[in-house]
Amino acid sequence: MIRPALLAIVCGSASALTISPARPVATAPLAAASAARCAPIVAEAAQATSSVAGAAMQATGVVAPTAGQAREREVRLADLEAIRDFLSLDEFEAKRAQIVNDAVAVRPAAPAQLEESIYKLNKFIVDTVYKAICLVYDGNDYARFFVLETVARVPYFAYLSVMHLRETFGSRDPGDGDRMRTHYAEADNELHHLLIMESLGGNSSVVDRTLAQTMAFTYYWYVIAVYTISEQAAYHLSELIEDHAFNTYNGYLEREGEKLKTLPVPDIARQYYEEQDPYLFDKFCTVKDGSGDASQRRPKLESLYDVFVNVRDDEKEHWKTLCNLVQFDSMEGQGQEIASTMPTPVLE
Repeated sequence: MIRPALLAIVCGSASALTISPARPVATAPLAAASAARCAPIVAEAAQATSSVAGAAMQATGVVAPTAGQAREREVRLADLEAIRDFLSLDEFEAKRAQIVNDAVAVRPAAPAQLEESIYKLNKFIVDTVYKAICLVYDGNDYARFFVLETVARVPYFAYLSVMHLRETFGSRDPGDGDRMRTHYAEADNELHHLLIMESLGGNSSVVDRTLAQTMAFTYYWYVIAVYTISEQAAYHLSELIEDHAFNTYNGYLEREGEKLKTLPVPDIARQYYEEQDPYLFDKFCTVKDGSGDASQRRPKLESLYDVFVNVRDDEKEHWKTLCNLVQFDSMEGQGQEIASTMPTPVLE
């Protein structure tokens, strides 16, 4: 390997070195010369490197290297300077530029914000409808969950409808296929939440069914219109809904947990969480906690409490995906903690 030989030259301890089979080099005088000139040259190179790195950071929005990266860079620069006489100027500059580039860390993209007026409108709509449903169904949890789940699955179908129509007319942007599959998996997950609530009697009243279906039909066309105009605004609507859903189920578990632990698991829940092929389940878990395409979540159900824990955690998965779509136009994590979307003040 060339690196130990280079270090030997810098330290002046090598007796002979062959840079290439055709070019033997006596290293005793070379080692002395290298030792004498190495420090000032490395210092000069480091200063030049710092200037190059600074300019690069200004131009491309990156952060300075870590302490470990800086140390590695200086060692590599010393190695490079030791063989400077055996490289052409172009080769030397190319290798030094590569060392600089390797040591610079790219800054993660800053999360996008949503225009304040749109943010407030979305929040007003979602909060108003949510509070109205909670008021009407106070004390009737399964019916309330049935209505909420009927409405919550609609946006994913609306996204798919618009994306499918765009695809039909020739719009096939990279990544759209995977996003469509994910939205289908999300809709399938919400469907099974709905089926669970139905199995618990949440849809026993014709009034509740009519109200839920009317709200879903109206909301579907509203989301179609919003998504056609602004995908970010439409995804934010669902981000707010999923946040409410998580908090709703979490509060229910805290309030009724002991009772739920005595109740059996509905058959539809066991089929979905334990028996079906996990492909669609893994597909909507876009922020992976394991390796590859598989999520580490493999629910085990012992009581109705476990069912609601998994329903709650599903809503959190949807929320994470939607936050990334709103803030980064990407379903996957961006290397930092996921947080709710923030509004951008309107400029006057």
